[in-house]
Amino acid sequence: MDQKENYCIKDMGLAKTGELNIEYAEKDMQALLKIRQGFEKEKPLKGIRIGIALHITKETAALVRTLRAGGADIAICSCNPLSTQDDVAAALAAQGFRVYGYKGETTDDYYRFLKKVIEFRPQITIDDGCDLVSEIHKSHPELIPEIIGGCEETTTGVIRLRAMEKDNALKYPMVAVNDNLTKHLVDNYYGTGQSTIDGILRASNILLAGKTVVVAGYGDCGKGIALRASGMGAKVIVTEINPFRAMKAALDGFRVMPMEDAAALGHVFITATGNINVITLSHMQNMKSGAIVANSGHFDVEIDLKSLKQSADSERKIRPFLDEYILSGKSVYVAGEGRLVNLAAAEGHPSAVMSLSFCGQALAAEFLVKNKGKLPKKVITLPEEIDEKISVIQLEAMGIRIDSLTEQQKKYLSSWEEGT
Repeated sequence: MDQKENYCIKDMGLAKTGELNIEYAEKDMQALLKIRQGFEKEKPLKGIRIGIALHITKETAALVRTLRAGGADIAICSCNPLSTQDDVAAALAAQGFRVYGYKGETTDDYYRFLKKVIEFRPQITIDDGCDLVSEIHKSHPELIPEIIGGCEETTTGVIRLRAMEKDNALKYPMVAVNDNLTKHLVDNYYGTGQSTIDGILRASNILLAGKTVVVAGYGDCGKGIALRASGMGAKVIVTEINPFRAMKAALDGFRVMPMEDAAALGHVFITATGNINVITLSHMQNMKSGAIVANSGHFDVEIDLKSLKQSADSERKIRPFLDEYILSGKSVYVAGEGRLVNLAAAEGHPSAVMSLSFCGQALAAEFLVKNKGKLPKKVITLPEEIDEKISVIQLEAMGIRIDSLTEQQKKYLSSWEEGT
């Protein structure tokens, strides 16, 4: 471990490789780089301390460098013990960032690194999963008067924030970046779909064609996963608790049934719900021998790993991110230790996807500073025009032109008098 006051990483010797990976990612993140150019000129975050708990990936590095270009001072830690790309963490440390994280970090180190970011006394928090916000509210309320606001990246975090708001526990404004159209559609649907399948294939190297893939949850993430699995020749079953989403899955051509029924039919099981114990020990006991279980929700609670470990006859690591458990003579394989399989066993979303998500984060930070003291202590969404701005920038980066309304069309759409 390499550590000094301003960083704790695995190996500083990986910095050069990390710099190359960041450079490679940024070539496919033109929209974020466009925002960076504006930040460099205007310095909207000058003198602002930003504390970050995100996956320390090459794409996150591009965001961090964009925030610095805007004048911010930054401290970052990982939001998941298995998601840090060690070469990227080294590169950020070499570039003078406060960075704390390594792939495979212990639970103790995870919270120690969160504390390091909290000790930085951030004025804006950027979170993925709400652990940073939660820790500040529970253990460091004295920091809250200095905090302008925060931004949340993912569905699980927004769910937790809305629970805080409902309990009147949320003490500073939080922008739900996850709720941007440019985030939850592109990131959750396209990004999670591709990267989840990527993680499972890297962990197991199985052929998906002809297999039955069970997807738990048919929100945007589940939809994307089901689409990609189907596209690779798998037969897809969806499990749901929401009637409308279940109906949508059925109309999209997938079989829908309870997990209790799907357990005996599936070859690969993927959770994407944000809830706890979606796959239980009972489900795993009913699975075929050789079934693979993976999680694409934020926390490692969707699969009941505790009961699995307690009940298994034996456990062994078969491949770097694939563990075998023997239950009553049958093999059940867990990919990525039950954590986010797309980051534990692969590299997360493609850079082009994260470019859009991180445009939202950068512009949300700017929005918070511009509206300091004016926003309610609630979960809020960015104004529609900011989300639209991200789409415009991305279309320009893709070289795509679109039509615009004529004055006649604008008048027609704003009038109620013209009919047939």
